[in-house]
Amino acid sequence: ADFVLVWETIPWDLSRQLDSHENRGLQERSATIHRTWRKNFLDKLHAAGIHTEKHMTRVEKKVVHYLLLSAPWSVLCYYAEELQLRVPLQALPRQTSNWSASMLRWLGIPNLMAQEVPNLPLDYYTCPFKANKLRWFLGSSEQDTFFSTTQRHQILYEILATTQYGHSREREVGVDRLLSENVFTAAFPLHEPATGPTPRASPLPTPCLFLQGPYKLRPEQLAASSLSQRQVLFQYWASWGKWSKYQPLDHVRKYFGEKVAFYFAWLGFYTGWLLPAAVVGTVVFIAGIFLMFNDIPLQEICTSKEQYWMCPLCKTCPYWQLSKICSTFMAGRLFDHGGTIFFSIFMSLWAVLFLEFWKRTSISLAHHWDCSEFEDIEERPRPQFTAMAPMTIINPITGAEEPYFPKRSRLHRILAGSVVIIMMIAMVVIFVVSVILYRAVVAILLSSSGYFWFVASASRIASITGSVVNLIFILILSKIYISLAHFLTKWEMHRTQTKYEDAFTFKVFVFQFVTFYSSPVYIAFFKGKFVGYPGNYLSFLGIRNEECSPGGCFIELAQELLVIMVGKQIINNVQEVAIPKLKCWWHKHKLLSTKKAGKEGESVLVEQAPWVMDHQLLVFEGLFDEYLEMVLQFGFITIFVAACPLAPLFALLNNWVEIRLDAHKFVCDYRRPVAERAQGIGIWFSILEAITHLAVISNAFLIAFTSDFLPRVYYEYVHDSSLRGYVNFTLAYAPWDFVLQSNTTCRYRAFRDQDGNLTLTYWQLLAIRLGFIIVFEHVVFFIGRVIVWLVPDIPESVEVKVKRERYLAKEALAENKV
Repeated sequence: ADFVLVWETIPWDLSRQLDSHENRGLQERSATIHRTWRKNFLDKLHAAGIHTEKHMTRVEKKVVHYLLLSAPWSVLCYYAEELQLRVPLQALPRQTSNWSASMLRWLGIPNLMAQEVPNLPLDYYTCPFKANKLRWFLGSSEQDTFFSTTQRHQILYEILATTQYGHSREREVGVDRLLSENVFTAAFPLHEPATGPTPRASPLPTPCLFLQGPYKLRPEQLAASSLSQRQVLFQYWASWGKWSKYQPLDHVRKYFGEKVAFYFAWLGFYTGWLLPAAVVGTVVFIAGIFLMFNDIPLQEICTSKEQYWMCPLCKTCPYWQLSKICSTFMAGRLFDHGGTIFFSIFMSLWAVLFLEFWKRTSISLAHHWDCSEFEDIEERPRPQFTAMAPMTIINPITGAEEPYFPKRSRLHRILAGSVVIIMMIAMVVIFVVSVILYRAVVAILLSSSGYFWFVASASRIASITGSVVNLIFILILSKIYISLAHFLTKWEMHRTQTKYEDAFTFKVFVFQFVTFYSSPVYIAFFKGKFVGYPGNYLSFLGIRNEECSPGGCFIELAQELLVIMVGKQIINNVQEVAIPKLKCWWHKHKLLSTKKAGKEGESVLVEQAPWVMDHQLLVFEGLFDEYLEMVLQFGFITIFVAACPLAPLFALLNNWVEIRLDAHKFVCDYRRPVAERAQGIGIWFSILEAITHLAVISNAFLIAFTSDFLPRVYYEYVHDSSLRGYVNFTLAYAPWDFVLQSNTTCRYRAFRDQDGNLTLTYWQLLAIRLGFIIVFEHVVFFIGRVIVWLVPDIPESVEVKVKRERYLAKEALAENKV
């Protein structure tokens, strides 16, 4: 069997025990409708030639029905041609495409990341299947193994997704609608069973945390050649002991399909490229430690004692000494120094190089996995679109008649959905403003509390708690918006699965981008920029605008990044470990009262049957969350990297764990997903390109307006190269009217005279800052363009393979060959 349909029924003797006659009537009417739909659906499957085999089991107060599905050879051939599945023409010598392995071999360095993985899938020249050219394909005489397991799953899912069970106008089509209506409780392909003798069934299932499933090796399976594909993946991929080894991507592709394989290929490639970024970032951070101890302005602040009395931070706050912020300023110098410029340029070029080399790797993998023309030629309309489309039209590329939805109608729906998205983004902005007000109120309350520690740390406490509140808002709003985006994307009626997923991805990413980055953007570019000066402070909604903490906004931005980025990573990893295990344990706990049940002519289910074990696993819900987590992380380590050079290191450590966590989930915790084809990582690549361009602009503005780098350079060249007196240079005296009101002279950070007017130094620095932004952007973008020009998108070896494959396909499928 290749596919399983599962549904549940309540025995007649138990259904009569329902509480009320009214409830019983509703239950019976619903059950009757479900039975009718299910019967119509299964009758259509039988008419399509699908073979079925039924099993049953009693679970608590329900009977669970398992229907095993398989497609005969004639059905497989018909749909393989319909779906343009690619099949082998000629075997191909195995060629490694791993750039790091080639480089280490060229340098003569032992490759500690290499591992010998058994049962390596063979490589072939392939072309789309044609039934009348069957004899020209390799292995066509072996009907049981000619189509791969994933291809059989694709064919069966296509049949299930397009089979009508009611009125098409009511959208009563496909297994997905039946699952949403609870007519079926599950529909999934079977995991590959273990080879060798079947283990004896135990009377009670084992809890999921300790389940010795068919993916675990048994003592009699020590020979690598006797392992199933799932066991190979568990032993050589999902095992924590393999964290430093290459991923067996060809095995992943063969078992889970191209879409899943591309995700893990990209994640592994990204993690490998994080290594040099993490090393350089750590060196820059360590350099900041050494520079901190010899920093003249820092020494001036720490030894100033009562030299600099600073103006109050709020109406009821006291005057304070600048020397009190010695430790905070010291922490800020760890991140804000000359190495910041170098690291920002390095990370901008790193991102460009990373994307260019991933593009080459993606094209090589797409050809290697036979999907280089998938989106343009081979991808068929989504089954849900086929069932719902109101008309048909001739495809201008393939010439085939296909279902069609008018572009004008889709555009109207997209525009309507955009209004909803804008409203949700406006809600996010409202939450951000509320967090800003929260920080301002908390800082005022703590500053006026009278306790020295609270007064001294008021800004820092308000900032940290504000970051935590912001993270909670982010997690709650994300759950709501993703459900809304699913509904809007379905309503827009996109033709192919790729376009559907791209539209959904774009919607959610825009929302998540605003949600996650709004607070760091505010701290980096707006906080402390519109404050005013003593006696003329600016306010928002009656509350004085926030100032940067005494240590500066750079340290606040670094702290915000660490809270959101590291906090989110820790929460996600805990969820990825704990939630699947708890769900799995609860699911199996409900089966502790399992009893056998059966009728005449139907086999009775054994507890350890493969379909039962697979049913106990979790539903695979797609790769969107996995991609989103990594792309948001990519944004944090590029857009704001000037403020936190350790961000790539934290990302690297997280991703080493993430790869094995995700691999373990796919092999051990999830039901096997229907294999989906893909040509790459889809719209995520365009999003990564946009983030890379945005990162250059962001880092230029960070260094120019948030960092102290340019004022220090200005002072060094204009006044004193040793930076002595720099602290006094950055502090202005309070205006005369403010001094007269309070009878006290105080200082504040600004370039103003004692009348509150901006000084010539301010305008000179502004010109330098704007000039720096222009030069920085142009230099980085120019070098990036040169890199793009020097690195060809398609490797020469791939071009040769493509030409060879087209030649073989033309020879094999020539019309004169019968």
